[in-house]
Amino acid sequence: MKQATLATVGFERYGKTTRRAVFLGEMERVVPWAALCGLIGPVYPKPGNGRPPVGVERMLRIYFLQQWFNLSDPAVEEALYDSLAMRRFVGIDLGREPVPDETTVCRFRHLLEQHDLGRPLFDEVHRHLAAKGLKIATGTIVDATIINAPSSTKNADKARDPEMHQTKKGNQWYFGMKAHLGVDSRSKLIHAVVATPANAADSTVLADLLHGKETRVWGDQAYRGQRAVIRQRAPKARISPIAATATAVW
Repeated sequence: MKQATLATVGFERYGKTTRRAVFLGEMERVVPWAALCGLIGPVYPKPGNGRPPVGVERMLRIYFLQQWFNLSDPAVEEALYDSLAMRRFVGIDLGREPVPDETTVCRFRHLLEQHDLGRPLFDEVHRHLAAKGLKIATGTIVDATIINAPSSTKNADKARDPEMHQTKKGNQWYFGMKAHLGVDSRSKLIHAVVATPANAADSTVLADLLHGKETRVWGDQAYRGQRAVIRQRAPKARISPIAATATAVW
């Protein structure tokens, strides 16, 4: 075990455990790091004659920070320099090494995309949680969120990303993609994720957000009129009231 440098040992007299630190501590315990790294390892760069690659688990932890805190590649680099809690989670000691730069972070994300590892990682987490006794119940909440992205054409192809599109929400225009989520109503565990261009209607992927054993399905006004879709996918689903922020789909 390496001895900590002065960069990781503060001299503050007072301190407080933040909600961010508590959350990261919980993720440290519940995420099956070894299993997830095992999925990435076969396609991850191996040490050679050049500069050795950053450890796969470290890059995976940085990738998860991006998802949890909605951070871009440059933003996560800056956040790691700024946040001791994040550096401890990733395992970076600034007294010995710098934070991986945004280019390294970008390359890791592209590696996962190139080998379609998103779904295997997602499924592995679910297997782990199921083994620990956390199971999907019979209620699903469906929702969607826009993932905004730069619309710049300053790239090699001089064109926008063909997988993204613009859409209007309220009086605001957005360009990017949309993440459609199926969330367990009891545990709040996300059991289904579908990505589409931002202009895709929420209702078009409803069937893919249901696991089929629902007795209740909830959603907002965007999912109105989908009774036939729900009956086909989850025949036992029925109306159930929910808080005013959402409405039972049918």
